[in-house]
Amino acid sequence: MTKLSKYQKVGIFVDVQNMFYSARHQYGAKLNFAKLLESAVQGRRLIRAIAYIVQTKGIDQAKFIDMLSRTGYEVKSKNLKIRPDGTAKGDWDMGIAIDSISLADRIDTMILVSGDGDFVDLVNMLKGKGVRVEVISFPKSTADELIEAATQYYPIESNLLIKERHRKVRK
Repeated sequence: MTKLSKYQKVGIFVDVQNMFYSARHQYGAKLNFAKLLESAVQGRRLIRAIAYIVQTKGIDQAKFIDMLSRTGYEVKSKNLKIRPDGTAKGDWDMGIAIDSISLADRIDTMILVSGDGDFVDLVNMLKGKGVRVEVISFPKSTADELIEAATQYYPIESNLLIKERHRKVRK
């Protein structure tokens, strides 16, 4: 493992939907975003931590967003778009790319919390600019190309998860 300098400046970019559904479907758990932040920073200088959220009508995420803000994340949110044919569109790929490119001159390390293979070109471009790129994600739902492209890959382990309690169904 590479020794990390406490003077290294990091930016963290969290694809919340990717992480939320991976944790839920693979582990029946939720990701502990406070522990994730601490684990990702590893004692380095945090410049910015951004959590990207897609809001869905009928689901109140106010408490979740408040928790992220209190934990130290800047929250960026947009509404899920329903197309005329009924399909839905709701991702932050372009927003994450734009924000990380705009911060590339102010950080030494980009920490991408996502397993989405669409980020491979972004990772390669940032590395070409001299930025170290670390990827943190669930191994089962991470594109192999993203792991290979990253300067360093860290799998999310059980210590970053909160097991969901099973709710009793009322009859």
